[in-house]
Amino acid sequence: MKIRFAFAIAGVLTLCGCDRLPGRPGAGEEVARPDQVLDFNTLYKENCSGCHGADGKGGASIALRDPVYLVIADDATLRSVASAGVPGTQMPPFAQSKGGMLTDAQISALVAGIRAWARADVPRDGLPPYSAQSPGDPQRGAGVYATFCASCHGPDGQGAKGGSAIANEAYLSLVSDQYLRTITIAGRPELGAPDWRGNVTGRPMSSGEISDVVAWLASQRPTQRSTSK
Repeated sequence: MKIRFAFAIAGVLTLCGCDRLPGRPGAGEEVARPDQVLDFNTLYKENCSGCHGADGKGGASIALRDPVYLVIADDATLRSVASAGVPGTQMPPFAQSKGGMLTDAQISALVAGIRAWARADVPRDGLPPYSAQSPGDPQRGAGVYATFCASCHGPDGQGAKGGSAIANEAYLSLVSDQYLRTITIAGRPELGAPDWRGNVTGRPMSSGEISDVVAWLASQRPTQRSTSK
């Protein structure tokens, strides 16, 4: 009888121990489903860092941590671009409603996390608006380019010692008109490219001049494609 009782106790203990078998997750160790991940750092690393760089410091595309960019681009803009992407460019849609993989809640987490990088010390006086107020003129834009851009990017926009080729057809086929406007305003500080105030000492670019130079650059595209995002 004692032997049977001992075996019964051993059996109970063995069954209880099954909950801690090697490889079996314990309480609180379950892996969240991909659509339930709301941690900004995880979402950014998996969806944004490949183009915009670790910690938003820039890579193949603009630095999302750029303080000037975060002044001119409001939450609606950030959400729109993250959700729908920019057709005809390398920026894909990420929202499930647009064919991507992220839920609305995850898009909101990304927008909030990017917005948290904003700084309060960015001058607002004379800051050009994110979107063009009126269409630019490519003929005027040629003169604007010569004044503000040629010294770094070359007289024809095909690159020089101080900057890359920005009138190159291959480059222009990958970016939108709005992207050109955005980097003209915000610059690419991680690449040494100044913002709208730093091309000519003491002579910041006006919103109209930015629109004109973007129109000139857009006119170099073989298909004349443009987008508003």
